[in-house]
Amino acid sequence: MRIKLRFLGAAQNVTGSRFLLEANDTRLLVDCGLYQERHLRARNWEPFAVAAGSIDAVILTHAHLDHCGLLPKLVREGFKGKIYCTAATSELARIVLLDSAKLQEEDAKFKRKRHKREGRKGPYPYVPLYTQSDAEKCLPHFRPVKYKQSIEIGDSVEATLYDAGHILGSSIIEVKVCQNGQARSVLFSGDIGRPDRPIVRDPVSSVGADYVVIESTYGDRVHQEVEDTKKGIGEVVNSTKRAGGNIIVPSFAIERSQEVLYYVNDLLLDGAISHLKVFLDSPMAASATKVFQHHPELFDEEMTELIKQHESPFKFPGLKMVHSARESKAINRMRGTVMVIAGSGMCTGGRVKHHLVNNITRRESTIMFVGYQAVGTLGRQIVDGAKQVRILGQQYPVRARVARIGGFSAHADRDELLEWLNALKRPPKKVFVVHGESKSAQHFGDYVREKEGWEVAVPEYQDEIVLD
Repeated sequence: MRIKLRFLGAAQNVTGSRFLLEANDTRLLVDCGLYQERHLRARNWEPFAVAAGSIDAVILTHAHLDHCGLLPKLVREGFKGKIYCTAATSELARIVLLDSAKLQEEDAKFKRKRHKREGRKGPYPYVPLYTQSDAEKCLPHFRPVKYKQSIEIGDSVEATLYDAGHILGSSIIEVKVCQNGQARSVLFSGDIGRPDRPIVRDPVSSVGADYVVIESTYGDRVHQEVEDTKKGIGEVVNSTKRAGGNIIVPSFAIERSQEVLYYVNDLLLDGAISHLKVFLDSPMAASATKVFQHHPELFDEEMTELIKQHESPFKFPGLKMVHSARESKAINRMRGTVMVIAGSGMCTGGRVKHHLVNNITRRESTIMFVGYQAVGTLGRQIVDGAKQVRILGQQYPVRARVARIGGFSAHADRDELLEWLNALKRPPKKVFVVHGESKSAQHFGDYVREKEGWEVAVPEYQDEIVLD
């Protein structure tokens, strides 16, 4: 029995998820994500570790950019296989990849003009990593599959997807390999969701595996309770409204934006906050909401009950979906307090940068973070207390209040991850801890060793391990 596993991303860092499994002359890539940490983005431009055309198939855990965002480059460089994922992931990935390509084209154009004006050269090429045409060309490779449906990848290599409870359509991936009458299984957790979150179901955990590759984004901490989350949002809204400022919420378009609306609506219904205008300034988030409506079979019981009653948590007085850039710019001319939910979630691009420019120097405004901010991102600089930040090529003093709302994560925390591991059908031979900053990954690895006595490794970038 010989299975080779290579860690090509999300190894002692959070983004760029990419794991290459080789067995029985089959090459399977689990995820093909984009690096988003500023100090690691140069890796996006590097050639793939193996020839793209030699990879037989890709399986996606879910549609977040750091898990699917490098697919257009993979296809452009020669990948000809199939990309397997759930139907919801396929639909969401289409939105994510086309949006990413558009933003990269716009950013490249903007940087060319700015650098020409300033008479300097930047650290990256003046061309986009990939174009909208590249993104379009990778879409025919997608093959939607259902949860618990076996996928034949190659000679005696098959995969099965299970609900990860992270975002709509997210998956845990089990890969089984048979050689010489023996069988081995490798379980890729993807991003594990939390129990009892709104909209999506709880993650599946009763799966057996010989080896487990598990995320550790929050492997060194325990989340606060949901009630504290609601209370925190309410306090931010009420205090910012008294001050006469705006609330800017950097948010991912998929799942996180919908959850923010869910809780704001809940606060309004409870009378905990007074009426205010809320702008979902993201055509991508609006499109993602339509995908949610296409897949009610993936909702949890509470959300299913709302649908049965013909009630939607995404519609309430004062909420407006913003589509055009003109509408987005008009928000900044409005008087009174408004809440603007805009991408990107880590402030690495998108419309939120323009709203930051108009609010980050205002003491009366609040920048409200509702998600994890990776090392090297603009969002991380702000939450870490930077006195001055660079946005769209200019330096701005940070005068706005910065609020972090905990307990909002779609990632399981340290104890929830351990609980998920404990629910596996049998103890694994070895656990590989990935998809977390080095400190978080090491901490969770130590925690698993201490609590369970299992063999645990925290791989580094490009580590190659043979599984027997």
